[in-house]
Amino acid sequence: MNETYNYLEALEDFLGGTFHQDIDSPEEALEEFINEASKECLLSTIKDCQDFLKCTLTIQEKESFIENNAEIFFPAFLLNPLQWFNKVIEEMKEAIERK
Repeated sequence: MNETYNYLEALEDFLGGTFHQDIDSPEEALEEFINEASKECLLSTIKDCQDFLKCTLTIQEKESFIENNAEIFFPAFLLNPLQWFNKVIEEMKEAIERK
C-alpha cells in the first residue's frame, strides 16, 4: 500500500457503505458484504478495523466514530459500539476460513 493510505477513510467507507439506512438488518448487511467481498478485501478490512482499535483515539472517540459512520441503533443489540465492532471483526475473521 502507498504511504497516503488512510485506514480511517477506508473504515468510513466500510461502515457507511455497509451499515446504512436502507439495510434490512445489520446482520444481513454484514452477511452480504462478506459474501460479495474477496478474501483479500476481507483481510484488508479486518486490518483497517484492527488498526483503528489500536490507534490513539480515546474509547469515546472510537465509539463516536463508529456511531457517526454506521447507522445502527446499538441499544437494540445490548452492545456498545466497540463491542458490536469487535463482533463484526470476529465474524469477518470466521468468514475468511470459509473462503
